[in-house]
Amino acid sequence: MTRVGIREVAALAGVAVGTVSHYLNHPDKVSVERAERIRAAIESLGFVPNNAGRQLRLGRSSAIAYVAPDVSNPYFAEIAEAVELRSAERGVSAFIANSHRSREREDAYLRFFEQNQVLGLLVSSHLPIEDRLAHLRRRGTPSVLVGQAAASPDQASISLDDVEGGRLATQHLVDTGCRRIAFVGGPIGIKQVSDRLTGASVVTRGLSGATLEVIDQGDRTIRGGRDVGRQIAARPEAQRPDGIFAANDLLALGILQELVRGGVAVPRDLALIGYDDIEYGEASLIPLSTIRGRHGTFGESTVDLLFDEIEGRTGGERHLAFTPDLVVRESTRGFGA
Repeated sequence: MTRVGIREVAALAGVAVGTVSHYLNHPDKVSVERAERIRAAIESLGFVPNNAGRQLRLGRSSAIAYVAPDVSNPYFAEIAEAVELRSAERGVSAFIANSHRSREREDAYLRFFEQNQVLGLLVSSHLPIEDRLAHLRRRGTPSVLVGQAAASPDQASISLDDVEGGRLATQHLVDTGCRRIAFVGGPIGIKQVSDRLTGASVVTRGLSGATLEVIDQGDRTIRGGRDVGRQIAARPEAQRPDGIFAANDLLALGILQELVRGGVAVPRDLALIGYDDIEYGEASLIPLSTIRGRHGTFGESTVDLLFDEIEGRTGGERHLAFTPDLVVRESTRGFGA
């Protein structure tokens, strides 16, 4: 089947080829009457604009890209949705890529989006990535590091204060009466995880009689949480923690499932708090206490910050940090009662 071209649209609409071009690229330059004729011709002929030529003329696409490590995780899925909606409001498309926590896939996506000349990149990564983003930036592709603070002043970033988040979570457990606290998360070398552990350590170090056990669980999923939950439920009661701070809500939900299955009463025998405030946590049979880091404007702010980079407005704040909040639900209420 022959592809319909711009000349066929112009002929059917009774306008010049240049007028159709203006309609596609600069609609404000076309009268309402001609625009309606062109629209009707496009619909009648099934014309699909070829953006490749336009991209070559402008030297860039009309899209940005978000590279996430795991879009099956509701945390990243919520960011992706907000990025997509904010991009549409700004008149550009957003590509969402899932690296599956793989360096090879992540690098492949970065190359692909650079070669296709996206306007800019939003990148969430659990791996060291600033050096690679610096190479892209020097070659003309700006970026924002999402979810962690950049070390370089030249790299725009948007992050959460995870040390404060870890402090809030652990202080809440202490305030409910917990003293044998376990931190579950990993790998500990990941900055977001280590920052949350640092915040937890600040609380327990300053409290006589409090202990902090670190359970390094690199599989930060419900499955990984179940593994930890089974191990804790199998311990003699005196050797169990009485409070658990999980590095994310998925881990906490898996832990919760196995504790309940193993006969450990939450929160009477053991208080449990997660991190991220995903929807599944609130909907759990025992609603999950958590730390909320992403406020309503987090996803939108990532796109806005990227456009500051794209448009050269780098005189303002390039490193945005959101302060987390404590969300108290049934998984910690009533501990010891």
